[in-house]
Amino acid sequence: MPFIALDSSPLAPGVSPVRIHVREAGAGPPMVMLHGGWGYDIYPFDRQIAALSAARRLIAPDRTGYGRSGRLERQETDFHHRAAAETIGVIDALGLDAPIVWGHSDGAVIALLMALSQPDRLSGIIVEATHFFRRKPASRAFFETMMRDPDGLGERVSGVLAREHGGGWRDLIRTNGDAWLRIAADPRAATADLYSGRLPGLQVPALVIHGARDPRTEPGELEALRAAMAAARFEIIADGSHSPHSERATSDRVTRIVRSFVDTIQPGEPVRPAGPVRPDHVDRP
Repeated sequence: MPFIALDSSPLAPGVSPVRIHVREAGAGPPMVMLHGGWGYDIYPFDRQIAALSAARRLIAPDRTGYGRSGRLERQETDFHHRAAAETIGVIDALGLDAPIVWGHSDGAVIALLMALSQPDRLSGIIVEATHFFRRKPASRAFFETMMRDPDGLGERVSGVLAREHGGGWRDLIRTNGDAWLRIAADPRAATADLYSGRLPGLQVPALVIHGARDPRTEPGELEALRAAMAAARFEIIADGSHSPHSERATSDRVTRIVRSFVDTIQPGEPVRPAGPVRPDHVDRP
């Protein structure tokens, strides 16, 4: 089932049906894997799919604008919320019963928003390279490069993005960088975080995976995330960067961490965390 059709999506207003490309492997309790702002191929879950598909049904959709899904005209400052609603639509269309959702980077924000808005729909979440602050001054130059000079991201990155997204890859990257700059500048924001101060009320089991060397993490951002998600299990990967799941030195460790977390969750039965799953842990090489 490489494609599904949604009646509508907030990411594609006025479009019906909305065409979504999905990767699928394995059988068993479902897990949905959400890519970040550059798409699937730049930080693929391929190793995890190979390792986990014997016991899990794994689904990795391209959200609207990415890969082989429908086109995206513009990313609004609430695009994470819109993508969360679209992903719930994907879960409905596939008939998934209380999946675990694993999101990376922008996908981690989307997974958290899904868990906050519809906790009874999910068994648990895994969030990796999670953004917490709306304003990310240390990344401003990076987002400006995305918006003004996508080719400046480097030849390797450009090649992967072009292969996945085709000739419109520059426009896609520009829209994502522009959206982040507008998120930071939005005067209507009531809180400094992307979750309107709601993360302490998270009601589903959560695993937080974060590379200690993540260049997209602001000073104090990880500490603020930890304070807001006191009931979550934190795994800090000492030699990890922005994508520990796909980095050669850390990928296998991340897979083991994820497997130990999902094995604690009863398939298809959303549960409420009673408290911290374990003390904060730094995974060292």
